[in-house]
Amino acid sequence: MSTVPTTSPLPLPPASGAWREGDPPGRRRWHVRERPLPLEAGGELPGVRLAFETWGRLAPDRSNAVLVLHALTGDSHVAGPAGPGHPTPGWWDGLVGPGRALDTDRWFVVAPNVLGGCQGSTGPSSRRPDGRRWGGAFPFLTQRDQVAAEADLADALGIGRWALVIGGSMGGMRALEWAVSYPERSAALLLLATTAAASAEQIAWAAAQVHAVRADPGWRGGDYHDAGPGGGPHAGLGLARRLAHVTYRSEPELRARFGRAPQDAEDPWRGGRYRVESYLDHHAAKLVHRFDAGSYVALAEAMNSHDVGRGRGGTRAALRRVTARTLVAAVDSDRLYPPYQQAELAAGIGTADGLRTVVSPYGHDGFLIEVAQVAALVRELLD
Repeated sequence: MSTVPTTSPLPLPPASGAWREGDPPGRRRWHVRERPLPLEAGGELPGVRLAFETWGRLAPDRSNAVLVLHALTGDSHVAGPAGPGHPTPGWWDGLVGPGRALDTDRWFVVAPNVLGGCQGSTGPSSRRPDGRRWGGAFPFLTQRDQVAAEADLADALGIGRWALVIGGSMGGMRALEWAVSYPERSAALLLLATTAAASAEQIAWAAAQVHAVRADPGWRGGDYHDAGPGGGPHAGLGLARRLAHVTYRSEPELRARFGRAPQDAEDPWRGGRYRVESYLDHHAAKLVHRFDAGSYVALAEAMNSHDVGRGRGGTRAALRRVTARTLVAAVDSDRLYPPYQQAELAAGIGTADGLRTVVSPYGHDGFLIEVAQVAALVRELLD
């Protein structure tokens, strides 16, 4: 049986950190698609359900709706405190609320949990129509499948056109897909630390993480969800998180924060850890308590499939479909989604004057951390 690393101060985790029926709903609402969702790779997904949260009030003419799309291990809880049903505080809390860039006295903000996710939307931890959990039988998804499900949610909310679609990293991939698949439905677009297609290196990093999860004996072909506490591929998911987190930060930041210092009184020459190891252990332990390994695999593979030009005559032809007023922002220290990719995006969309730089020492995570700079970009598009 796989266990969470013994260095974790947290209690033994459940087999999956997914939200389950009977858990507190928190601020979540749900939309259920009554008909099957056809999938790009073939087949269909029946009984699709998306969890989502909203802030503000939809205007009578429905012109003030903003779509916020989360990254790999995010969820619908963009703003607000942690609490029953929400294991973590809002991941862009400083962006949404009265008087903030997404002023909820003016804008109606919608944030869905992505299809394939684990915080209320249909994913590997969900039950199939026959009552069994999807587990390892969950189908392969692409970004286009996820956006199709989100478009169905928009239809249900009566939103024909978003005033703004915004996302970073994986959320940026979906924001771009929105603008290309449904150009008439996006008035403005903010793409942060993302790309037109997953690169070889990005695929390689994600593939290593997926292999780490699947190599854990607790994976059991993806059918681990009903194991008891401590069951599930926690060691594999924790390793995946460690690998990912190194790519999310910059080398200068890690050097400045940790250097070669040992963790407290631990001696790395005698089985102890360096401070940077303790930091990675901490983030691994947190993730296995709040996320699902099956969703991690499904979403990582969906990210690897991302290619906005697939079946559309190539990247240039696809990007020419974008009609939204667009800003593309790079994080200057991002080594996972390097700035040249955002420059290519802006040039392909034909908005080279819409290329912006988020200045940050934090690497890829800068799009989440540098809220004031992101807020300025939002205001530039909406004011």
